[in-house]
Amino acid sequence: MARRCELTGKGVLSGHNVSHANNKTKRKFRPNVSDVAVVSDKLNRTVRLKISKHALRSIDHNGGLDAFLLKQSDENLSLRARRLKREVARAVAAEQKAS
Repeated sequence: MARRCELTGKGVLSGHNVSHANNKTKRKFRPNVSDVAVVSDKLNRTVRLKISKHALRSIDHNGGLDAFLLKQSDENLSLRARRLKREVARAVAAEQKAS
């Protein structure tokens, strides 16, 4: 899975460079993707994910990785992220059941 965000599904888009003379040449719009270690509070561990900087800001905005994963739909998530979401959901359910 090259150049695709595991949390938001952002990938490479294509388009044109347009000159002043209206000449069009192909170009690619690549997302700003990097490997990041993100902390999961419910699982008490760090998780390494390949995510875009936009997704990193969204994680901070939503209050952490766990809250972001539970809000996100499964369509955008990668297989690894869906498995992580399932683990987090189980941990939250077990926590609620215990209290």
